[in-house]
Amino acid sequence: MQWYSMDLHLHTPASSDYQEKDVSYLDILRKAEAEGMDIIAFTDHNTVAGYRQMQEEIQQLELLEKLDRLLPEEKSRLEEYRRLLKKILVLPGFEFTATFGFHILGIFPPEKPPREIEHILLDLNIPPDQLDEGSATVGASSDVLTAYRAINQAGGLVIAAHANSSNGVAMRGFPFGGQTKIAYTQDPNLHALEVTDLERKGPRTTAAFFNGAKPEYPRRMHCIQGSDAHRLKGDPQRKKNLGVGERATDVRLKERSFEALKSLFLSNDFARTRPHRASKAGGGSNGFDFIQAAREEGPNIVQDFHEGMTVRGGKLYAIIADVCAFANTNGGTLYVGVSADPKKKPVGIAKPEQAIAQLEKEINNRISPPINCTLDVQESGGKKIVRILVPRGDDPPYAVDENKIYVRAESETGLAVRDEIVSLVLRGHAGKIAPAAAGETSAPPTPEEPSLLDDSAPRTGVEVVSAAQRKGTRYYVLRDLRNGNTVNNVTERSARRLWHYAIKEYDKVIKNLEVAVVQWQGDYGLLRRYRQAKNERYDFIQRTPQGYRYFFGVTDDGLHGPWAALLGKHQEQDEE
Repeated sequence: MQWYSMDLHLHTPASSDYQEKDVSYLDILRKAEAEGMDIIAFTDHNTVAGYRQMQEEIQQLELLEKLDRLLPEEKSRLEEYRRLLKKILVLPGFEFTATFGFHILGIFPPEKPPREIEHILLDLNIPPDQLDEGSATVGASSDVLTAYRAINQAGGLVIAAHANSSNGVAMRGFPFGGQTKIAYTQDPNLHALEVTDLERKGPRTTAAFFNGAKPEYPRRMHCIQGSDAHRLKGDPQRKKNLGVGERATDVRLKERSFEALKSLFLSNDFARTRPHRASKAGGGSNGFDFIQAAREEGPNIVQDFHEGMTVRGGKLYAIIADVCAFANTNGGTLYVGVSADPKKKPVGIAKPEQAIAQLEKEINNRISPPINCTLDVQESGGKKIVRILVPRGDDPPYAVDENKIYVRAESETGLAVRDEIVSLVLRGHAGKIAPAAAGETSAPPTPEEPSLLDDSAPRTGVEVVSAAQRKGTRYYVLRDLRNGNTVNNVTERSARRLWHYAIKEYDKVIKNLEVAVVQWQGDYGLLRRYRQAKNERYDFIQRTPQGYRYFFGVTDDGLHGPWAALLGKHQEQDEE
């Protein structure tokens, strides 16, 4: 494995809005070399003409060479092309303009003939007489999902261009969204999002928004950045108008090839991508500590941390339970040898290879059916950390020691109750009824059906729906706000930590609702705001014609619409 630098969003003079018409393809390659690029892609607007013209120029020079008719200047150009193309992998592609103006990058292996790529554009309704125009406006083309599918089926990489900015599928500035935005950013044919804020930190970045923790967006997305260069060098008057390689991404690959790059985007390994400038600032592979960045996010539904893995004290069993829970829920990543507290120095694992062998044995022997996890050694703070990548299982429910079925709820792992086990069985059964078609790419989970979700409720935490007394025991009906699943017959004794908290608070509120301090905004009320570990949580109440509804343990990820307005919060990432 080695780090390579790439810029997958470059325009050439073949784009009608290119700003420097006298620039040659050799000039672009030289600038890419100067910026340290190992992989680039020519992605002109709705055309592959730029890449084709470069290929035709090289072929013409090679023909003259074969005929022994090369002039000295032509020989120099051919030698320079050969030198640069040994150093830089140049991929053919295009930036497609879909319905409503959304931009999609389609990038292909270098052996893909440009004429085949042009046929894809024709199938996507680019008019034949505009195939060489390089215009961003092409009239009535195909919709976003059709474009994703066509590019993927043709063997290409599908990347949503500047997803969080103008013409991006994250739909900034659109008065509508909802299920459309979810579909455009979670579709299994989409491989990655290109974003403009990869170097920023914090919960409001695009990468944080699509980290798999949001209930409507359970598929974690690979995020990269590209220059979208329409000129050779950046415009000194407009800093956002970048040149070749001036906003790039580093990727860790087995080799510098299209196949290795696509394999990365199909994996659930998110530690092999980093902003290029961050690595320059830090120097070498230590420039971007993704484990420390994960610790700053804290434990959530798709990641957790364990300082040790000793059998004594149950630390090893806690790791195995987390693996089972992630497989039953959305998948996730575990870090062993480091605590969740970002201020605390990592303790590390003294013999990481031995630890991996032990963990692999425990996972294989104790979790059934088998789950294919990836374990490796990473470094953070000068210490060796074992990382466990757990996929979302396609044959649930998964169990520890045959009979202990764990699930993940927010940042908590707990034993599944009956209704959750039934849901897992139905999920596994549905997967067996409708397996992926031959050759179809396996994809992370898609969101729950809209009918299961309640648009008026928060999207994280738990709702206490009702309670009833039977034979001296109080039974509760709870609803998981992430997926809309209802769990019946929960008792205080059987409740997990969040459920236990919700039951306690619910009983307090319904007994003293008239005197409870509620911060109302219309029919939406805040009962309590509190912190748990690093995360702020909220308890809410809602007035409806049928009575009151009660929501507990809601996180910022679950805020939307009136709930976000109640707290004066913005619910989406910033736009550049």
